[in-house]
Amino acid sequence: MKNLTRKQRKLFYRILVSAVIFLPLFLIGHTPLGELVHLHDWPLYVTLPLFAVPYLIAGYDVLRKAVLNIFHGRVFDENFLMCIATVGAFFAGAYAEAGEVMLLYQVGELLQGIAVGKSRRSVTALMDIRPDYANAEREGELLQVSPEEVAVGETIVIKPGEKVPLDCIILSGQTNVDTATLTGEAMPRELQEGDEMISGCVNMSGMVKCRVTKPYGESTVAKILELVENASFAKAKSENFITRFAKYYTPAVVIIALLLGAVPPVFFGEDVYQWVMLALTCLVVSCPCALVISVPLTFFGGIGGAAKRGILIKGANHIEDLARVETVVFDKTGTLTSGTFTVTVIHPDAMTEEELLYLAAAAECYSDHPISRSLAAAYKKEIDRTKVFSVKELPGKGVHANIDGRDVLVGNRSLMEAFGVAVTECHHHHTGTVVHVALENCYAGHVEICDQLKPDAERTIRALKPRKTVILTGDRESVGREVASRLQVDEVHCNLLPAEKVEKVEALLAEKPKGSALAFVGDGINDAPVLSRADVGIAMGALGSDAAIEAADVVLMDDKPLGVATAIRCAKKTKRIVWQNVIFSLTVKLGVLAFEIATAFTAHGQMEHGHNHMGLAAFADVGVLVLAVLNATRALRVPKDPK
Repeated sequence: MKNLTRKQRKLFYRILVSAVIFLPLFLIGHTPLGELVHLHDWPLYVTLPLFAVPYLIAGYDVLRKAVLNIFHGRVFDENFLMCIATVGAFFAGAYAEAGEVMLLYQVGELLQGIAVGKSRRSVTALMDIRPDYANAEREGELLQVSPEEVAVGETIVIKPGEKVPLDCIILSGQTNVDTATLTGEAMPRELQEGDEMISGCVNMSGMVKCRVTKPYGESTVAKILELVENASFAKAKSENFITRFAKYYTPAVVIIALLLGAVPPVFFGEDVYQWVMLALTCLVVSCPCALVISVPLTFFGGIGGAAKRGILIKGANHIEDLARVETVVFDKTGTLTSGTFTVTVIHPDAMTEEELLYLAAAAECYSDHPISRSLAAAYKKEIDRTKVFSVKELPGKGVHANIDGRDVLVGNRSLMEAFGVAVTECHHHHTGTVVHVALENCYAGHVEICDQLKPDAERTIRALKPRKTVILTGDRESVGREVASRLQVDEVHCNLLPAEKVEKVEALLAEKPKGSALAFVGDGINDAPVLSRADVGIAMGALGSDAAIEAADVVLMDDKPLGVATAIRCAKKTKRIVWQNVIFSLTVKLGVLAFEIATAFTAHGQMEHGHNHMGLAAFADVGVLVLAVLNATRALRVPKDPK
């Protein structure tokens, strides 16, 4: 009862009161006890109120909605079907059947509401990451203010047990943070001075003083909440189909019921009561609520189940696309590799290793790219940024800067060729990323940096088989091919600029099997155009580029590529449950209808046939609804990752 809403509790008590009144009357009418008390001989003014009271207690809101919807032009819905079926049964004298249908229908509505609430709580559990306040340090005092009121650059203090209210960098102190709500990762992360903290996490141990790096509206927590809140608006094709289906299905059912109730008695002299009861039974059986409710509930459950694993799917339409994925294209750096680079080789031309490393690190000092961080770490000394001017990033190539009044180029071979600088090849066989350096348009040497595969990269590729896997990278041929060989990826394309990655994805889209989808997985700002072009764009990591997360259809809150395989499995399970519910619901309904019609045609005027089967029809309709809803909740449980 504690998880029921106020509305659901009221419905539960109404069902309970109605059942207490109705069940004795129902048992009297359907057991030998009815003959003893001569129930059929009771006057109408006694039996009608006796059955009408529990009927109205249970279903007055259904009748009310049906009437209001008629006035608003929404005639054909499940409330309308229940209303005309049960009121018609009352007029036909089948009081017990009318009460039974309404009572069972409301039980189904209650169970459906509980299941929907369970799915919604799973998704909205993410709303718990919304911070209530921030401890801002102002004029030597700590003030509790709304996170929206804290400006970039302000200092905040986060105490143990508090939510991290804004994206920030630790100025002093060290702590462990719980990221489970964001990433699904159970192990806390250790952070210390200089590390970045993302909003939405929980500070577990030490008190830390931090500098805010983003306003609340652009923070990680705000973006996640926006994604979650908007996820239910993008409908899948299956949902739209069911909505259109119900729009035509319900009027068709009403017309068929009218024909069943009128044609045999008028034209063939059949028993009026029997065929009217058959028509009312047809209305009860044909109620489309099992489909209308279970399909969107299943998609909502799929979104909720994925969210529990740190996977944010932006809408039900993307679940359908994910379920069709047969080609998965990966960016390499930061996606399949850790992005933690280490300088392994320094080959200077006409200068010392330290001078070459200084030029490379200084040119990249304004960038937060993993390669830039590795150069700064290798140089080890503080770089005076006042001596670095006119820094211009050339996407996919490198950096052009002025250092100490000298013109410096730092980047790949394409950058050197663009400025007409002759490159000296490395005489050692290495498979790292080569960063070339030119000073005053003369080649100064190169630095080689190696990246490591992520621990779960190999598991990811294995889990995605037999789907086609492809790597697109701006890195040189030897590096890309070595990574592809180690991971056993089907295809690899190297030395690609951002625009060339888009072209390659378009070529792969043209080659993919008909009816299938292509997913692209990336994390950098250069990946945003490709993420938008793919059928399904998957952005890696809460700390990934804002542009990539904005362009993506699916966001993995951690940096583990195995989440791609998990997302696809979740989508396939969700789609499978949708079709199970559709096929099961239609099969049962058509089977019961066929049975009822066959019974009517062989009854030869025995009125009790229609009278008895009204309850069976109600049970079949509500039973289908309950089973479909319970099946839909299975989408909340995401299968475990393969080992």
